[in-house]
Amino acid sequence: MRWTIKPKPTQEDIDQLSKDLKVNGLVAQLLLQRGITNYEEAKSFFRPQLSHLHDPFLMEDMEKAVARIESAITNNENILIYGDYDVDGTTSVALLSSYLLEQYPNVATYIPDRYTEGYGVSLQGIDFASDNDFSLVIALDCGVKAIEQVTYAKEKGIEFIICDHHRPGDTLPDAVAILDPKREDCEYPYKELCGCGVGFKLIQALTLKNGGNIDELIPYLDLVATAIGADIVPITGENRVLAYYGLQVINSNPRTGFKAIINQIKKKSLTITDVVFIIAPRINAAGRMEHGQHAVNLLVETDLDSAEKFAAAIEQFNSDRRNLDQQITEEALVQIQENKEENRFTSVVYDENWHKGVIGIVASRLTETYYRPTLVFTKSGEKLAASARSVKGFDVYNALEGCSDCLEQFGGHKYAAGLTLLENQYETFKAQFEKVVSESIDPSLLKRELTVDAKIELYQIDDKLLRIIKQFAPFGPGNMTPVFMAEKVQDTGYAKCVGEDEKHLKLSVFQNGSPNFGAIGFNLGDKLERVKNKNQFGIAFTIDENEWNGTTTLQLKLKDVN
Repeated sequence: MRWTIKPKPTQEDIDQLSKDLKVNGLVAQLLLQRGITNYEEAKSFFRPQLSHLHDPFLMEDMEKAVARIESAITNNENILIYGDYDVDGTTSVALLSSYLLEQYPNVATYIPDRYTEGYGVSLQGIDFASDNDFSLVIALDCGVKAIEQVTYAKEKGIEFIICDHHRPGDTLPDAVAILDPKREDCEYPYKELCGCGVGFKLIQALTLKNGGNIDELIPYLDLVATAIGADIVPITGENRVLAYYGLQVINSNPRTGFKAIINQIKKKSLTITDVVFIIAPRINAAGRMEHGQHAVNLLVETDLDSAEKFAAAIEQFNSDRRNLDQQITEEALVQIQENKEENRFTSVVYDENWHKGVIGIVASRLTETYYRPTLVFTKSGEKLAASARSVKGFDVYNALEGCSDCLEQFGGHKYAAGLTLLENQYETFKAQFEKVVSESIDPSLLKRELTVDAKIELYQIDDKLLRIIKQFAPFGPGNMTPVFMAEKVQDTGYAKCVGEDEKHLKLSVFQNGSPNFGAIGFNLGDKLERVKNKNQFGIAFTIDENEWNGTTTLQLKLKDVN
């Protein structure tokens, strides 16, 4: 890894904030690095309030969306809530459908089949709406580029409201309303909402229009927090407020579906990291292995016995998904090695038998291994479908735009995208993608970067510092867990490899007569020789706790050793 230390604010600014907040200089530095410069900003950061949320009517087309939904209810129309099959999509559908069903019965949900319909608004979904007399479709986490589909729907007498957070194309669909903070003409102050976040702004607007207040919507925030974590959007601004309160709901009064999952995993208090790595994969597994509607059914269920049956089925989907993604990852790694492609700027692999539901996970695994922009292809009907993943600092979406003449369709974000192409275009695309990336990527981005907040001495670490850092949560993009580095540390002689295949490094470190700190470095077993024999070395780490036999002690969680 290459370690990059964040710029240190001026000593004058550190001293001023330290004085204003009555905190030490290190805490002041960490806050300044997060854009917090005064008492009021610190108060908002440490004590997020629902009153900090923006007026939903600042979003372009919100008035139109609310008016159209109210008109549908007044005229007794059938409303179809349509969403993508991933966590953001299924939580969005669960959120809006359960909200509307509280006050109006003619509401149904639709999740496209990953394999027969693919991502986004499908013609099959519109035919379903037409066949079942739905005159209004509200699309969540998709739709901003569904120009042909929305036109097709309009020809059938079906109108669309789109709630999306992906980048629009040059032309917008002919929908009644398009709620998307990334629209160029949208002046909404916060641009980084996930799809479920946009859905939440819609129910906030509907509630305000009917004289309600934000507190009524707190029970929906477990869904929003889960989508924020799963979709890896920045946990800043509004997302921080929504995630903060959503985690409180998950841990104190979760909806029945979440309760059923939590009962299975038997974990008491969940952080946003737990949501990302424990709850989200289970919700995602439904769409990957079977059908996303199973996830919606779980998330809207109010009977615990029924929810636990849904959760048990989803647990099996997740187990199957884990086995498949491990198998396909191994096959993909062999393919890269056999084709002698280790020295390319990209990884592009294909097998027609790979399961479409897990190629995104496999792409992430390959990116971790080779650390370069990666695409994993499989057969999808008459075409090939792929999931793309990128490395920090490189926009894979823009790279795909540079290859668009080879593609049937594509969409996504800077770091994750999906695409389809004709099989006879695969080799051409593979060569073109390699060319575009090789000509546009800064080679330094192909070495994993570890961002360090501050260089410190070990004596600065104590229980009080950890207590304050815990209040920085929820952590995520834009507000990551603080990473520190310390130089010229030594092991006490305790260092050893632990765990399966002895992959992990366990040691006890000190520096210049400081107290000893236990440290654990996951997947750092190969650093054992570096830290033995009283060698001096550098560590990058986060501060954590270790519970053992009822005793809790401070522990350093190592990110790297040099």
